Amino acid sequence: MNRLDVEKHLQGWLDLNLGMDWLTAGCIRQIDIQQGEAYIDVVLPYPFASVASSLAAAVQDHLADQGISSHLKLTLQVPRMRTRPGMAALQGVKNIVAVASGKGGVGKSTTAINLAHALAAEGARVGILDADIYGPSLPTLMGIAAGTRPDVVDEKHFKPIHCHGLDVMSMGFLVTEQTPVVWRGPMATGALMQMLTQTLWSDLDYLVVDMPPGTGDIALTLAQKVPVTAALIVTTPQDLALIDAIKAVEMFRKVEIPVLGVIENMSTHVCSHCGHEEAIFGHGAGERLASDYAVELLASLPLDGRIRLAADRGQGWLEDAHMLDWSERYRVLARKVGVALARGVSLPDNRIPTLVMN
Repeated sequence: MNRLDVEKHLQGWLDLNLGMDWLTAGCIRQIDIQQGEAYIDVVLPYPFASVASSLAAAVQDHLADQGISSHLKLTLQVPRMRTRPGMAALQGVKNIVAVASGKGGVGKSTTAINLAHALAAEGARVGILDADIYGPSLPTLMGIAAGTRPDVVDEKHFKPIHCHGLDVMSMGFLVTEQTPVVWRGPMATGALMQMLTQTLWSDLDYLVVDMPPGTGDIALTLAQKVPVTAALIVTTPQDLALIDAIKAVEMFRKVEIPVLGVIENMSTHVCSHCGHEEAIFGHGAGERLASDYAVELLASLPLDGRIRLAADRGQGWLEDAHMLDWSERYRVLARKVGVALARGVSLPDNRIPTLVMN
């Protein structure tokens, strides 16, 4: 047995998350043959903590069938985002993922927070920014006490609040719950840029940005001035939500930010008493949107009162023994997002445009 033998047989096993074998994907960093056994170092570009053991076991079993005894070391290394020539990456952040919707009330903020939780649970270093200047909900959804303020460093930088393993920043930390933000567009976008660029993010693999609903000033500012890696669109199955979600997709297409995929929230409702499942908000809108724009339907998430309770209480729910089904849904989503981003690093449209107003 030699290295070439191991490489040949590794090509016969596919990572179903990546959709290709590790050798083709460039994940094999080193193969050492010692005393007739193969020691293989693997670096994966997507978070994989909950499936690490099963991945390693599957490869070892595959190689064992070929008469090769192996030992695997799996490491996560999220690729760094590309930026437009002349535009520096955001300090302390590799990838910025905008979670957006065309309208409010579709569960975008809850989805963004749960995705951030899941990415972190799968082994990534993650932060979340509440970009809704006028209606920040992140402090409540994260269970952060009212009146919590970020520490200020050198009178010009914020230290993000650390909660549930995430770096967290929101306008909600800078105003009180009773203080409305009565600002015109330039003031709001200025505040967003200040929070984004003057926060001391702690070497993050992913910064999830919970976008405000719609396609206004905040969204355009992010597209023009921030090196956003890609966007996710959240919708519900009803036609009204689909109409607005289409506008969000079109906005990102116009500013040439890749849309990774669609998340359909509140797809169905499962009765907690009899188990009957019903599509109370309609059916198929997420599939139609994904199909029309040639993107992936990343998840279809049912309506569940437990998620609402967890959000209202600001509880981290991924480790809750009564919510293992939801934990698995979001962990799968997190891996899909990680894989899509890793593949998207080489896309020619993965850059930040300059907006020209005619």
